[in-house]
Amino acid sequence: MRTIEWVDGHVDAVDQTALPQQRRVALHTVSEVVDAIRRLVVRGAPALGALGALGVALAAARSAERGYDPQTVRADARRIAGARPTAVHLSWAVQQVLPAVPQGPAAVLEAAQALVEADVRACATLSRLGAALLRSYVGDRPMVLHTHCNAGALACVEWGTALGVVRALHADSLIQMVVIGETRPLLQGSRITAVELTRLGVPHQVVVDAAGPGLIASGQVDAVIVGADRIAANYDVVHKVGTYPLALAAARTGIPFVVAAPTATLDPDTPTGAAVTIEYRDPDEVLLVGGWRMAPAESAALNPAFDVTPADLVTAIVTESRVIEPSRVAESTGVERAVTVPAMRMVGAS
Repeated sequence: MRTIEWVDGHVDAVDQTALPQQRRVALHTVSEVVDAIRRLVVRGAPALGALGALGVALAAARSAERGYDPQTVRADARRIAGARPTAVHLSWAVQQVLPAVPQGPAAVLEAAQALVEADVRACATLSRLGAALLRSYVGDRPMVLHTHCNAGALACVEWGTALGVVRALHADSLIQMVVIGETRPLLQGSRITAVELTRLGVPHQVVVDAAGPGLIASGQVDAVIVGADRIAANYDVVHKVGTYPLALAAARTGIPFVVAAPTATLDPDTPTGAAVTIEYRDPDEVLLVGGWRMAPAESAALNPAFDVTPADLVTAIVTESRVIEPSRVAESTGVERAVTVPAMRMVGAS
């Protein structure tokens, strides 16, 4: 199952706000695309990239119905790119398809679909590379991994990043348990990651976010594997809020903290994580649970969607083309770890 695709002149996507119940939405206008991004109907950096590209194709198709105007399409593209500020994939993908705009709707759609297909290939490749890397760190034995938020097929198009690595290890019977942070306030861990691992038959346990660092410190976790929404030029990693404490615990305990993300997540124009605009979302996401207010009416809430993990806490960043070990880069050795990538058996469906 693809989480997002072009169907009969519109974008069809899984509604991630409805999970674990299954529901898909049809997006026919640019305004619907922007709303789907802002409400997290579609979330996950690679999925946002796919929607950004297909959203520009949608803008071109709608413009053609009124008499094609490239300027209008570019204006719509700017609206789409600005719908969420932190994840770099969205604006990156929009920029990738903009050169096709003067050539008309068919060319824009072709460029967008090529980007979607490239995401599928990239995630499958980085999954194999990440699995090989964790085996080199942990050993060829069943391992306990901790992950946070959702970086599986539902956050991408078809395969996944961090959960793609888990999937590859599971194919070789090398997963003992996956510990999932529930990921407050919208519970992407328990609502989405747990659903994906259930479908794949991967053993897993959901824990409250605050439990993760303590479990790591007590020696119950072999490695942490997460995705990323943006990686700065110095390899600071921006990911769902709650990631930074896991990196601190992993560093203190001496276990690997690995980030799995496509090359497009690397943002050379952002020097450090401090330069990233962190999205702050509606306080009601924190204050209300199931429609019930959990704090006094007078209480306010602060709701950052992301945090920044400094590069010196990151053991490795795995992309589809290379493994980067920030500590080695910092030492100016110029050497990146070579990893032998084994063949991968596919297990389950995404």
